[in-house]
Amino acid sequence: MTIDEQLAYLTKGCVDVIRREELRSKLERTNRVRAPLVVKVGFDPTAPDLHLGHTVVIRKMKHFQDLGHTVVFLIGDFTGLIGDPTGRSKTRPPLSREEIDRNAETYKTQVFKLLDADKTVVDFNSRWLSGLGSEGWIRLAARYNVAQMLERRDFRQRYDAGQPIAVHEFLYPLAQAYDSVALNADVELGGTDQLFNLNVGRDIMPGYGLEAQVVMTTPLLLGLDGVEKMSKSLGNYVGVTDAPGEMFGKLMSISDELMWTYYELLTDLSMHEIEGLRHRTAAGEYHPKQAKVDLALHIVTDFHSAGAARAAAGEFERRFARREVPTNLDLVRIEGPADDHLLRRVLVRVGAATSMSDATRKIEQRAVRVDGEPITSPTYQLPPGEHVLQVGRRFAVRLHAIRSSA
Repeated sequence: MTIDEQLAYLTKGCVDVIRREELRSKLERTNRVRAPLVVKVGFDPTAPDLHLGHTVVIRKMKHFQDLGHTVVFLIGDFTGLIGDPTGRSKTRPPLSREEIDRNAETYKTQVFKLLDADKTVVDFNSRWLSGLGSEGWIRLAARYNVAQMLERRDFRQRYDAGQPIAVHEFLYPLAQAYDSVALNADVELGGTDQLFNLNVGRDIMPGYGLEAQVVMTTPLLLGLDGVEKMSKSLGNYVGVTDAPGEMFGKLMSISDELMWTYYELLTDLSMHEIEGLRHRTAAGEYHPKQAKVDLALHIVTDFHSAGAARAAAGEFERRFARREVPTNLDLVRIEGPADDHLLRRVLVRVGAATSMSDATRKIEQRAVRVDGEPITSPTYQLPPGEHVLQVGRRFAVRLHAIRSSA
């Protein structure tokens, strides 16, 4: 690739690139001296499983890896003990060492679905932060002031509202910044919510005699509902470890407009290729449903295999398309104890029946199907997981059933 082509590939889908001309200069130097860039991304192992929202930045790591650069997958086993204050209205409870170690092992397994394990450097920031010592932490803290910290929106909002900010929370962005010093990072990647933390690293590196890192942020991925950020707590997510069929079915539920965002952030296609597909769709040469099928095939292949993706597509066609079930159905989350999953109650909740007795009548008339199968028992309860509910010929909705205790 030319430098311009490399820049286009690496910055595809990015929101912030600070600064683009510096990235160009680093790439030109790499071409001259044949020394790869050091590209750092930090992950605090706060939860055991990743979803597609997390993979947006992991895919950007892959793009640097594709061009021969050194990607450091940095596990924040030390910073996880502090707790990232990003987006928090109160102090985040720290993780235990056992939780961190357990989640870190799970993360490593999941990220290598996209990254090349043999070419990825896995490191832990406790390696340098644990040994920094009291004097080292004092010297690090002296490189930033409280006024600079309060420029961070989260801190400013809490300060103005009279909400407490623990002193150790100020240490988090400094610890993340020092990671960049320890690794001598050329580039640091993160989500847009990490912009402040990333810039702290950029700010302090020259004080250690190092060239400032380039900061690149990727957008926060909207969930399947197209409204809220993808989140397990909201039920609008696709898990990295979801089975191929479940992953395929969830992706087929997104809107036609959101599909193009997913193409940009969740595939390796160039913007030129994506715009070409979008133009063909607008011209009527490429059906939106086929575009969505192809998107789902790309993503399922990345996290499973091409064979698994084709099988998932075939099963989806068999279960839904041939029964004329729309693929862009609304998603409704059903969470609660077993009684909330009673099909009669669900029918009333989603507006498919006016009352429990009306719901019972429709079930007994064989007008209700779950995943294409007629339901005839008024005591039927939805099992946990993703389902398509149909009532008659015209009503259909996707359900995400989550069983919880009363």
